[in-house]
Amino acid sequence: MYAHIEAAGASAAVSGGHDTVVIKPGYDPNLVNEDLAPLRKQTWGTYNIFAFWMSDVHSVGGYVTAGSLFSLGLVSWQVLIALLVGILIVQYFCNLVAKPSQLTGTPYPVICRASFGVRGANIPAIIRGLIAVAWYGIQTYLASAALTVVALRFVPDLLPYADVGRYGFAGLSALGWGAFMTLWVLQALVFWRGMEAIRVFIDWAGPAVYVVMIALAAYLVARAGIGQIGLTLGAVKYTGWDALPVMVNAVALVVSYFSGPMLNFGDFSRYGASFAAVKRGNFWGLPVNFLGFSLLTVVTASATVPVFGHLITDPVETVSRIDSTFAVVLGALTFMTATIGINIVANFVSPAFDFSNVSPKRISWRMGGMIAAVGSIFITPWNLYNNPAVIHYTLDILGAFIGPLFGILIADFYLVKKEAIVVDDLYTMSPAGRYWYRNGTNRAAVAAIVPSALVPVLCVIVPGMESVANFTWFIGCALGYGIYALIMRAKPRPAARPA
Repeated sequence: MYAHIEAAGASAAVSGGHDTVVIKPGYDPNLVNEDLAPLRKQTWGTYNIFAFWMSDVHSVGGYVTAGSLFSLGLVSWQVLIALLVGILIVQYFCNLVAKPSQLTGTPYPVICRASFGVRGANIPAIIRGLIAVAWYGIQTYLASAALTVVALRFVPDLLPYADVGRYGFAGLSALGWGAFMTLWVLQALVFWRGMEAIRVFIDWAGPAVYVVMIALAAYLVARAGIGQIGLTLGAVKYTGWDALPVMVNAVALVVSYFSGPMLNFGDFSRYGASFAAVKRGNFWGLPVNFLGFSLLTVVTASATVPVFGHLITDPVETVSRIDSTFAVVLGALTFMTATIGINIVANFVSPAFDFSNVSPKRISWRMGGMIAAVGSIFITPWNLYNNPAVIHYTLDILGAFIGPLFGILIADFYLVKKEAIVVDDLYTMSPAGRYWYRNGTNRAAVAAIVPSALVPVLCVIVPGMESVANFTWFIGCALGYGIYALIMRAKPRPAARPA
């Protein structure tokens, strides 16, 4: 069915603070501000979406994740098949979640009003925002490690200040605090300049990482010799049908890695000039880009064995071992930039919209982002990252909600609403609005999210269920989709009112 948007009410559109958004006189100020309003102009093309995914993939986390998949004990072609299947699933779901926001020009928390209600949408917004805050802090900490490498390379006398035992506070050394806060401020400056500045940043950051990655790989291959390079990191442990469960787990890991930005991809697809441009950007940015980056990663990691004597899967550690100071600085700054890129697009923009949605009159997009940034300090992300048990329970339990939220959004737009969104009703508190439901909340969505999130949470915390822990996103998504669809199908449909 061809997607369409219905318009409710006859009031003429007036521009918000500038001519890029539409705020109609009937829009409730408790539901709209200049950042949450529908866009009048949508200008992002294929390359902008492609660059968004480059910034999302090209990071220290992406490098380590890709390298770890080639260390699972599979033959390289089996890993490549798992990578391809996983990333094609991600591409398919990103296209699904992109459509409603691109058609309406609205961000993720606003489009959630169609399923959760104009007030109930704060539930998925806050959940997604909290997940982003945790990851924002962790990614900033990872990027600060690269800055620490640069600082010690130029000023070796700073080494004592890198000792948390001698000069430390709250579990982080003085030098670590300096690097962390420097990165914190730099990211805030880029974010504060708005989405256009973010677009410009990611347009060049992703390609720049490729240039340095290719140079790093070429340097290491030249030192190691082409005959020493392989696409399998470690011994092959699984052959025949025994490899199939491992490949399926690898597919699940790929999807889980992208689950966060996949859920709120509407925050970016809303800027797409057309849905076709978004789909093309997803194609080049996901299967093509991810496979290319993964191959570059495994070649680089493979070369570390003959060059340095053992396998290194951390790119910052790899560049820190190079003899050339220029190469170390360039490499560290590149991976620092890459991590800033993924942090802004995946973990800064999302909570900015999400927290603004809670109180649009009081919290702007910029303030929402800064709330997330400040919160990321107080969770002391280095302590989270350095404690596997804590990070496992904290992030995996929060992540257990991502699948259900995704499933509910998709079921509502495609199955229940038949791809029809009444944009004006997303911004009204009137009980006559289609998304008012009961007191502004769709209890069907709330009822669906509880069991569909509880099952994945149990998979995380109950001993003996580790074998299905990698599939919590799929389990939650399927349950959220199915339970919500069943409840909504059983509900009496309201009488249609004239547009």
